[in-house]
Amino acid sequence: MLRIYDTRARQVERIDAGRALRMYTCGPTVYRHAHVGNLRTYVLSDLVRRVLERRRVRVVACQNITDVGHLADSPAGEGEDKVLAQAQAEGRSPLELARFHEESFVADASALNLRPPEHMPRASESVELMVELIAKLIEQGHAYTVPDGSVFFDVRTFPSYGEISGNRLDELRPAHRIEAVDPRKRFHADWALWKPAEGELTWDTPWGRGFPGWHVECSAMSLRFLGSRIDLHLGGIDLRFPHHEDERAQSDAAAGHEVVRHWVHGEHLLFDGRKMAKSTGNVVLLSDVVAEGLDPLAVRLAFLEHRYRQQLNLTWDTLRAADRTVRRWRARVAEWSESVSAPLSRDYADRAEAAFDDDLDTPAALRILRELERDESVAPGAKFETFLHLDQVLALDLSTEIGKAKVLPPGAGELLEARERAREAKDWPASDRLRDKLADLGVRVSDTAEGQTWE
Repeated sequence: MLRIYDTRARQVERIDAGRALRMYTCGPTVYRHAHVGNLRTYVLSDLVRRVLERRRVRVVACQNITDVGHLADSPAGEGEDKVLAQAQAEGRSPLELARFHEESFVADASALNLRPPEHMPRASESVELMVELIAKLIEQGHAYTVPDGSVFFDVRTFPSYGEISGNRLDELRPAHRIEAVDPRKRFHADWALWKPAEGELTWDTPWGRGFPGWHVECSAMSLRFLGSRIDLHLGGIDLRFPHHEDERAQSDAAAGHEVVRHWVHGEHLLFDGRKMAKSTGNVVLLSDVVAEGLDPLAVRLAFLEHRYRQQLNLTWDTLRAADRTVRRWRARVAEWSESVSAPLSRDYADRAEAAFDDDLDTPAALRILRELERDESVAPGAKFETFLHLDQVLALDLSTEIGKAKVLPPGAGELLEARERAREAKDWPASDRLRDKLADLGVRVSDTAEGQTWE
């Protein structure tokens, strides 16, 4: 069974799922297009799901849509709602903007072969759940109201706060940019469950008109759609504190017990060595990848080439290399499909699946596939079955070239690989000889800035 790193336990733990597993992933804030760094978290969730389903585990997944309540950064934590601010900047209604970017996110998820979750609640349509949860926390003494209509969570009523991130409650200090502690709070680390406001994206409550805090949204939606026993909670490493700490405190306080068994976080993605940001001009969308002539699943493969909890520095060269690999494997699978059928290679399949189970060691699984590709002792029919068997987890659409005219003749795949290695070694005479051999087989090779292509 799958073993994965639990952030709270600070060790790799076995996921004892039984026959069913409940999994929650913090979804996108839909005020702009998701960039490829954002998408890495959702590939992680999809990978976990596919690995578990290969083990006959039924996964019930919930992934929210944040279309209200996520505030832009500010020294006092009182910035504008991101959706509302962007809608005003574009001259659109907040919900029009949110639905546009939600549809864009769903399209990107489909292009990356992410299986849709069973539940995808929108925050704006779940406010009643949040109000009920806040009222319960007030009744239990875990939250308090103030005269202006704000409601705060009283963090000192939850002594185990900080177990996910390691931030001890008695060591927490106000952020360095805040000159004075908010006088409305009983303790500086308390956070808002409800904020008073008028205008768009606001609702009436017993405490006055306003909108929910970002953290309470995930608690309310996860408890409603998955119940008070959740096996896995996933998200990017940047959500570990304060979002997941606050969410855990709210959910556990309301339920009276530990709600989430395992917290799992994916690491940051850099592009060309820098964090993606408008200011540095290196924000890359999935549509940008497609515009460069690359398959969107090259992004998925590039993610799988690195362990999910390792920081990944993505580059255009990395993506082009991944694109070449995806296309080559599809061509090889199509070539092998013309061979005599044979059972899959159990040795290679078992080793790759063991790598998946070992804290999602996808780089090791991909190395095993490359080894199988080169292993001349394995029949082509067995390679065909093994690649497609493992593609149920990899989800690279390796069968898409089967039956198409562009199928390499027998032996051409090996020659193309050898020529690619010769070019990398700058062995030009060998490269030319291999080009001639390929021409004799009816394969015309061209060299481009991105590598060799053939037809």
